[in-house]
Amino acid sequence: MRTQKCHGRVIGALVGCTALVLAVTGTASAQPGRGVERQVLPANDGWAAYGTGTTGGAAADAAHVYTVTTWEQFKSALADGGSAPKIIRVKGTIDADGPSCASFAVPGYDFDTYLKTYDPAVWGRTKNLDGEPDASPEGLRRASAAQQDAYIKANIPANTTIVGIGKDAGFKGASLQIKGVDNVIVRNLGFESPLDCFPQWDPTDTADGNWNSEYDSAVIYGSTHVWMDHDTFTDGDHPDSTLPYYYGRIYEQHDGELDIVKGADYVTASWNVFEDHDKTILIGNSDSASTAAVDRGHLKVTFHHNLFSNLVERAPRVRFGQVDSYNNHFVAGDGYSYSYGIGMESQLVAEHNAFTLPTGAKTGSILKKWKESPLTAADNYVNGVPTDLIAVHNTEVPGEILQSGAGWTPTLRTEVDPAKAVPGLVDHCAGAGRLG
Repeated sequence: MRTQKCHGRVIGALVGCTALVLAVTGTASAQPGRGVERQVLPANDGWAAYGTGTTGGAAADAAHVYTVTTWEQFKSALADGGSAPKIIRVKGTIDADGPSCASFAVPGYDFDTYLKTYDPAVWGRTKNLDGEPDASPEGLRRASAAQQDAYIKANIPANTTIVGIGKDAGFKGASLQIKGVDNVIVRNLGFESPLDCFPQWDPTDTADGNWNSEYDSAVIYGSTHVWMDHDTFTDGDHPDSTLPYYYGRIYEQHDGELDIVKGADYVTASWNVFEDHDKTILIGNSDSASTAAVDRGHLKVTFHHNLFSNLVERAPRVRFGQVDSYNNHFVAGDGYSYSYGIGMESQLVAEHNAFTLPTGAKTGSILKKWKESPLTAADNYVNGVPTDLIAVHNTEVPGEILQSGAGWTPTLRTEVDPAKAVPGLVDHCAGAGRLG
């Protein structure tokens, strides 16, 4: 029987990712014999293992273990007990969208009126809408957006584990806010991206203007020791291809799938699937001096054994952080722009990854230079062939020369798999429903 290694084991292709069928050298899965909800991040497993490590709610007593099936139950469980260790078990798919977009709209808001008022032929393209009064169509849009914001966002306290039970657990339209806390685990959950009901028109964003939306599926904002593992992020029933156009621009109702910003630190994202999205993962959200003062020296993040499939860009885009990305599989689709965005003072190490590009896609586009920031890129394979990503980029994109050498060497890694084996391993074992 064909075998394959998964999570330090050898597995049979017909058996599944957690079935141990042969005795081999390698480590067993984290904390064998413990229920998945009490598993903690293994030692040395990426930046989230630094210092105190990441244990989430593993120490929760029986009174702080919850099983939830609705958005109201989930929010109630989050609020109960403050930052005492807690475990929240999610069963089935929880809908956080609310009854409808219309239910969030304040009295007087009318989208047709909004379109007529801010039509570029009437409003022009030199002034944005930020100063519009509360009673204006833009003011009513802001108030409506605030209603949706309050409903779909959920604040995650410190010392919390959120884990999906079974193969279909997750959230539709939720935005998890991991803000200013320490020690959080989020595992085995599907996330269908929130759909912003009230995007804002900005006529000054590019020469043609743009619709700008809010709400990431998860935001790690100023938090430390966060482990995102075996989750699946997707646009689900509302991909960008289904969205309408107004003023000649797509009515963009999606933001990112995962953002790590505002001095967040010690994050590991492992065995996740990020798929069918445009602007996917942002690490550091601005080049500004005020942002640099917060982010410089922070944003230490590890990505390993993730599947990035049919994305346009930002897998991730990095500013400031020391980011270690290894053993990931990148599968490009229609509209592919780039995978790694090299931004302000970033120190990216990209090693032992596999890239699958379609005919016509240029290997040089895997890297995108935004700022002068050296990176390390070694032992990466493109369509099964070992490839020097920096050298190819510099040949194919001569106007954006990248320098080699991130200036640091990752030490917080568990087992590193051969890059050539990554597609088979990651494609079979990453994502929600494939844990335990």
